[in-house]
Amino acid sequence: MDQRSKNESGNAIQGFWVALGSVSSFGLAIVTAAILSRYLSKTEYGTYRQVIYVYTSLLFVFSAGLPKVYSYFLPKFSKEEGKAIANKLTLLLFCLGCLFSIGLYFGSGVISYLLNNDQLDSALQIFSPVPAFLLPSLGLEGIFSTYRKTHLIAIFNSITRLIMLLLIVIPVIFIDQNYNYAIFGWIFGSLFTFILAIFFKNIPYRNIENIDSTISVKKIFSYSLPIMVASIWGIAIKTADQFFISRYFGPEIFAEFTNGFMELPFVTIITSSTAVVLMPLFSKSFSDNNKIESIIYTWKNTFRKSAVLIYPMVVFCFAFSEDIMTILYSDAYKESAIYFKIKLIFNLFNIVMFAPLFFANGKTRLYAKVHFVLALCIWILHYLGLLIFNTPYVIAFNSLLVSLLKIIIFFYLSARMIGISVDHLFPYKILFNLLIHNIPIAITLKFALESFFCELDIFLKICIALLLHMVIILTTGQIFKIPYLDAIKPFVNRLLIKSMKPKIQ
Repeated sequence: MDQRSKNESGNAIQGFWVALGSVSSFGLAIVTAAILSRYLSKTEYGTYRQVIYVYTSLLFVFSAGLPKVYSYFLPKFSKEEGKAIANKLTLLLFCLGCLFSIGLYFGSGVISYLLNNDQLDSALQIFSPVPAFLLPSLGLEGIFSTYRKTHLIAIFNSITRLIMLLLIVIPVIFIDQNYNYAIFGWIFGSLFTFILAIFFKNIPYRNIENIDSTISVKKIFSYSLPIMVASIWGIAIKTADQFFISRYFGPEIFAEFTNGFMELPFVTIITSSTAVVLMPLFSKSFSDNNKIESIIYTWKNTFRKSAVLIYPMVVFCFAFSEDIMTILYSDAYKESAIYFKIKLIFNLFNIVMFAPLFFANGKTRLYAKVHFVLALCIWILHYLGLLIFNTPYVIAFNSLLVSLLKIIIFFYLSARMIGISVDHLFPYKILFNLLIHNIPIAITLKFALESFFCELDIFLKICIALLLHMVIILTTGQIFKIPYLDAIKPFVNRLLIKSMKPKIQ
């Protein structure tokens, strides 16, 4: 195996562990939502989701871009200095977390007024200790991806998310069907996460001498603050949808919207895990101008493999969207399928995250400027859309349009930064082949199951359809020259090598 193949395999394995950690995070989040959707009324559940919405929205502001600093600075320094940098960042995140908690407690009244829900005031005050515990846990992905120990991310995420799930849903199920008990679960779960995160962050630095780093707090913030600004505009883009839905349509519609208008977790898992792995690689490559060709190759290879994994799932979920929403959230949330379909269209284009490329090259200010323009666009479009149409669906369509515009802009800027044409960077041919291959299969399966197996249990029907879809695309993929098996080959090779080692010895 040549060096490039070894690197690809190693990157794929590292990405696999990050993805596995994300699977546990997203999987348990969906399970939590599925359980609470059944035990809480739409108003109660909508209020709970508004609390989470407020937290995730403000998280990007108060974290000040610091979690991205780990991946940028740690690859450039020794472990001794890296330990000092990691400790400094953790302390900064803890201080910012305390400020976040104080702001959430005293600002709860203003937030509840803006979102037009009086119940949010007390709910946010109860929830306010959570940021102080959770912010210091951020940055683990950057540490472990730098030192090629991403399996620890999977372990950490699996443990903490499972504990969080149990602490949130058990009180609601067995004590009282009230969202306040779910919030209490968040508090105790975040305390557990904080303790475990401090332990995990020290694992790569055991028996390592702590040497004071030359990286000052000023230098850290000079890199992270533009990321924070970009994150603010990025979150302004994402939160605009939920703000207008919450303020003008109430917690019931908000519950339907948030359950449906979500990116397919499978897509987010792949894109976020590849971003974690690529950030340190790009950071090293840009320090050596002779490795620009390596960046192009890595980018295109990642894009291609991600698309091969993502497109079949997106097409399948689009065809069976109503059934999926019913299985996850019950018949009360069938309306969520419309929002789900709109968001799935975006997933066809959101294959690779652009942030690692820009952050690794220090182009954080450019990244922030683009998000600022897009944030203005979406808030104006949402306001005008509601004036003209007064329907929550216009919010979803506007969000889709701005998201597609964002991808077009970043493809152009990425190609220009690397010094190649957009056509060379965007593998449109394989994307077209994937659609041509998957759409007829999904439509045929949908028609067959609805026509001949309509009395079948809905969960069993989806399982059969998914299994048939996977079998058909794998067996017919070679006809369309789509390398489905190549995407999982590194993991198979790794398992074979491990299984052979005892025999060799």
